[in-house]
Amino acid sequence: MTIDRAVLMFAGCMVLLSLALGFYVSPWWYLLNVFVGFNLIQSSLTGFCPAAILFKKLGCPAGVAFK
Repeated sequence: MTIDRAVLMFAGCMVLLSLALGFYVSPWWYLLNVFVGFNLIQSSLTGFCPAAILFKKLGCPAGVAFK
């Protein structure tokens, strides 16, 4: 699995987790969706993604977007 796919999978899991927690626990968890969305926009514009750095340190091979 490349860094690109790992970042997309991580973001998708965070969105689904936030939706579940917002529905079952507290609506304040929906703010996690806002954070994930802003982070995706920021990383697409700047190329800097903290999750990509983490996955690179974990040994995932580089993909097209995050080298």
